[in-house]
Amino acid sequence: MEEVGEGKDFSFPREEEKVLSFWTHIDAFKTQLERTKHLPEYVFYDGPPFATGLPHYGHILAGTIKDIVTRYQTMTGHHVTRRFGWDCHGIPVEKLVDEKLGVKLKSQVLQIGIDKYNEEARSFVSLYVEEWEKVITRSGRWIDFENDYKTMDLSFMESVWWVLAQLFDKKLIYRGFKVMPYSTGLKTQLSNSEFKDSYKVVSDPDAMVTFPVIGDEDNAAFVAWTTTPWTLPCNLALCVNPEFVYLKVRNKHSGKVYVVAESRLSALPSDNPKKAKGGAKPDSGAAADSYEVLEKFEGASLVGRKYEPLFDYFSDFSSEAFRVVADDYVTDDSGTGIVHCAPAFGEDDYRVCLENNIVEAGEGLVVAVDEDGLFTERITHFFGRYVKDADKDIIEAVKAKGRLVKSGRFTHEYPFCPRSDTPIIYRALPSWFMRVDEQLKEQMLQNTEQTHWVPNHVKDKRFRNWLQDARDWCISRSRFWGTPLPIWISDDGEEVVVMDSVEKLEKLSGVKVFDLHRDHIDQITIPSSRGPEFGVLRRVEDVFDCWFESGSMPYAYIHYPFENKELFEKNFPGDFVAEGIDQTRGWFYSLMVLSTALFGKPAFRNLICNGLVLAEDGKKMSKSLVNYPPPMEVLDEYGADAVRLYLINSPIVRAESLRFRKEGVLGVVKNVFLPWYNAYRFLVQNAKRLEIEGSGPFVPTDVATLRSSNVLDQWIHSATQSLVCFVRQEMDGYRLYTVVPYLLKFLDNLTNIYVRFNRKRLKGRTGEDDCHIALSTLYNVLLTSCKVMTPFTPFFTETLYQNLRKACEGSEESIHYCSFPEAEETRVERRIEQSVARMMTVIDLARNIRERHKLPLKTPLKEITVVHPDAEFLDDITGKLREYVLEELNVRSLVPCTDALKYASLKAEPDFSVLGKRLGKSMGLVAKEVREMSQQDILRFEEAGKVTIAGHTLELTDIKIVRVFKRPEGLKDKEIDANGDGTGLPCLLVQKLRKKSGLEPTDFVDVYIESLDEDESVLQQVLSSQEQYIKDTIGSSLLPSTLMPSLAVILSDERFQNVSKLSFKISLARPALKFNEGAILAL
Repeated sequence: MEEVGEGKDFSFPREEEKVLSFWTHIDAFKTQLERTKHLPEYVFYDGPPFATGLPHYGHILAGTIKDIVTRYQTMTGHHVTRRFGWDCHGIPVEKLVDEKLGVKLKSQVLQIGIDKYNEEARSFVSLYVEEWEKVITRSGRWIDFENDYKTMDLSFMESVWWVLAQLFDKKLIYRGFKVMPYSTGLKTQLSNSEFKDSYKVVSDPDAMVTFPVIGDEDNAAFVAWTTTPWTLPCNLALCVNPEFVYLKVRNKHSGKVYVVAESRLSALPSDNPKKAKGGAKPDSGAAADSYEVLEKFEGASLVGRKYEPLFDYFSDFSSEAFRVVADDYVTDDSGTGIVHCAPAFGEDDYRVCLENNIVEAGEGLVVAVDEDGLFTERITHFFGRYVKDADKDIIEAVKAKGRLVKSGRFTHEYPFCPRSDTPIIYRALPSWFMRVDEQLKEQMLQNTEQTHWVPNHVKDKRFRNWLQDARDWCISRSRFWGTPLPIWISDDGEEVVVMDSVEKLEKLSGVKVFDLHRDHIDQITIPSSRGPEFGVLRRVEDVFDCWFESGSMPYAYIHYPFENKELFEKNFPGDFVAEGIDQTRGWFYSLMVLSTALFGKPAFRNLICNGLVLAEDGKKMSKSLVNYPPPMEVLDEYGADAVRLYLINSPIVRAESLRFRKEGVLGVVKNVFLPWYNAYRFLVQNAKRLEIEGSGPFVPTDVATLRSSNVLDQWIHSATQSLVCFVRQEMDGYRLYTVVPYLLKFLDNLTNIYVRFNRKRLKGRTGEDDCHIALSTLYNVLLTSCKVMTPFTPFFTETLYQNLRKACEGSEESIHYCSFPEAEETRVERRIEQSVARMMTVIDLARNIRERHKLPLKTPLKEITVVHPDAEFLDDITGKLREYVLEELNVRSLVPCTDALKYASLKAEPDFSVLGKRLGKSMGLVAKEVREMSQQDILRFEEAGKVTIAGHTLELTDIKIVRVFKRPEGLKDKEIDANGDGTGLPCLLVQKLRKKSGLEPTDFVDVYIESLDEDESVLQQVLSSQEQYIKDTIGSSLLPSTLMPSLAVILSDERFQNVSKLSFKISLARPALKFNEGAILAL
């Protein structure tokens, strides 16, 4: 093995760059794939990110999770194909094109030409490919960019066509005319899932408007309230709740007569100047005082009453429209209990108008707002106006007609388009839908139960709830850059042909097809199968919803069923997917609904759902706010391995949010990688020392034949096997969040227990054979733990492995070609692991006692007493582990004790947080009896594990046992207080002087001490009494200064005054050669 430098000089990012170059040189990823191609296939589906933005921490997180799992599966005997994917179609790309070309209206695209528009879109797709590859590669993820898949590839699009054709044959695809969420910014319909989390609190104009009742003897008017005044010009009906009680009331001051729900009378304006808003809860008393009740009736009795239209834009509908209908969707939590209906702009409005024959089903409905959100010519006074901009003027027009009761502003949550940041409106338009009926929903729920999710609650709650409420899926979009729907329809709508392949389109049309985008196929027509007199079939204009494309990914990325048929059918469902929690209603759903409809199976077996990475201030990461450090900056400053561990060892892997902090990444470097590196460096240093001393290059004893009687060797071997067993178990369960803390604890134990407690052995002070055993143990443990950590920290483990492998012939060229260590249960020794864990507890408790008494560790103590009921542990602590406790705590002797009551008194306290709800009124009595338990009662309870009190059985988790230290009889406080003679100080000062002189641990020097006190015998007495202790600690004797040769070279010396009432000088020196001048001259 080669020498390595100090941790402070080791640059993790720089070493990672070397590893990247090494991987490139040996073509590591491709070589790994080639070496494993004969192994069982592990199918991983990589959800394609949009190609139009730069990668952020969310992508690095998801990529890290995917990389860890796929590396692990490769190491455990699988072939894992990993191809990067690009989501090329849809709004993100079109938005960039619109900005570049200055497109604001849909008609402008048609003027420019779909071919030119799509060509611009194609150019944007590859805009950030280099940046993505740079960041993903730098983060340590192995994935194939050369053989990537793109949703705009003809092969991918053809498979999407095939998927739709299968669903069409199953009668799951239909064309419907529905009111859909609509983005005026994007000029297309949206699915509910696309803006589910994009609500904003906004202040909208509201208006309370009158609709005079035709033929009413009191000239009464219905009063309706709306927060979308722009829909008023398109009013065709009023809707009441048939179960509500309605009132006809007269205003005592103005004489105006209104009809409102009895429960909403308070919403009407009173004479009180403090006017209440329609959605608020006004002063009901004030409103009641202002109105006289003329009549009371059921809502059902109002059905069919006609009223005067607010505007005359729809006068041609007078015979069917402008009447009252009833439905229980009307509520009384706001407004007046009467809802104005504009059927083209409200889902419920459309439904009730359809059910009451005010409008007809289908595309005959007049939609007076175009694709850009502008009023059409029918709305003459507001023609060409953007609907949301017209609110104020429409209210003014209503007021001018004398129909405005009151207006104001209403604060509420309103959905916004997540892409264009424009308000969502609801608009009726023809769309293509995938039918999600009760049978399909039930099948999806059953399939979901067959899948394993981490964390499980996302499946059981969030995803299950979404499936139960699933509606028919609008799969079409009125856009240009996307996979066109492969549906050709005759002019009369009677003939429909769905293409399932390019071959079918070419055969039916006679046209050779090289590209499936709109600009290449929109003009292709198909002769009617009914004869020439029926004309031709033309393709519908819509393209697919991008979620349909991404949901088709398991089939389309390998061009199934046109290629890879056996590969797919043998390995479906896939083994693993992973994305953020925001994909629950997106990709996870589209995968499940399509695979269930196509094959009756889930698309995947295992799923990891991560949370969201937020900025340090808890806000969404934003380029404009500059509230997060650029990913490449952090990767280059701290290294990818540190970023990976920081992300994985956080709540984010349990689908919770993480506030990203650079300091957190730095903490991983300090607390994980530096100690790990120092343990490795310590091994290399001492292996080189053996080599320098003449033992030859260090060759570790193979772990299979390595046998040691040393308890810490046995312990670390057992702990390593426990690590392997645990990681295999948890990784097989996809629980990354349990693995990393265990790995980190192991590394902590390796560096702070094994290496720290075995320094003498590792430095050769207990003999060469014992040193070789200790170094071989450390070597094998480091090698095994590196292999276990490889999926998590691919760079650092490679760095260590490349040096470690030099000591062992026949090693693999890269650690990433190695198999994951096998779990050897027979080598796990639970008792030793438990005893060492308890030993560390003893050491920690003893350190706390020192701190409480302000006694530094360098001050030796006379005795430590360990009280524990487990005789086996006491045997271990006083036998195999005794020397480590004494040395670590700087104590002279260790006394075991099994009598728990000799040094402590016991108190029992009921755990109210656990027992309160369970016991109810009995809590007081039980608490009293628990507190009255005697010392012996408590001991018996601890031994039995349960006790019955007042008829209730209580277990160990129900009662807290408090131990209070008790001074033994016959001893005073000062007799059990800490005391010492300062023997350890010269050792500590020697070590500091060595470090100050720049000496390495392998550098041998002679250490001399000279007393500066008048009475030199005091120092001599201390040194004589602790001679062996000092020798063991510093590796050599402290020699009297009188023995220093006159020609010795003094490397460093220092005087120390009044150290534990002693003054002395310490010198570090090396002997020098003296030549015989006479003999030389005689030559």
